[in-house]
Amino acid sequence: MIGIIQKELQEAICVKKAALALSEEVEKAANILIQSLSHGGTIFFCGNGGSAADAQHLAAELVGRFERNRKALPAMALTVDTSIMTAVANDFGYEEIFVRQLEGLAEPGDVLVGISTSGRSSNVVRAMKWGRENSLETIGMTGEKGGDMVPLSSVLLAAPSPHTPRIQELHITWGHILCKLVEEALFPHEP
Repeated sequence: MIGIIQKELQEAICVKKAALALSEEVEKAANILIQSLSHGGTIFFCGNGGSAADAQHLAAELVGRFERNRKALPAMALTVDTSIMTAVANDFGYEEIFVRQLEGLAEPGDVLVGISTSGRSSNVVRAMKWGRENSLETIGMTGEKGGDMVPLSSVLLAAPSPHTPRIQELHITWGHILCKLVEEALFPHEP
């Protein structure tokens, strides 16, 4: 077991070291979030499975708090309302569960953060496409190849790994960094 533990940790360390090369892309994503929030925009998150959990986690960090005691920020995970999701899936198809919510809630200047380890999740891809067509900034979080989300992302954060657990670990690390940068920019004097 020790061998497996050390191998997994070493792999995680290597992926995060490789991600240092993407620091400018993370900065661009942070600036998009800061710009939108500064002008009254809302940040929407979506994903499936573990990426849905990440979407909820990051929305909670913005609405609640990350490290600073400050006012709530407008953020929402499109993965949390089971009545909406099941109604839309039943009536329009699973691919539409995020788009339909964006149609009712999003405004130009808002931001959509689409999270998909493969970059090919059809409901996330459709949401990203809708976002681009409707004047939302789009931040894609994917695995190393980016999949279908590459051309749909204002900024693409593609984890340098093909291994889903490593991709997900980096996504939440990037998400925490983004939350920190948002708080630093918008609430510099809060404890």
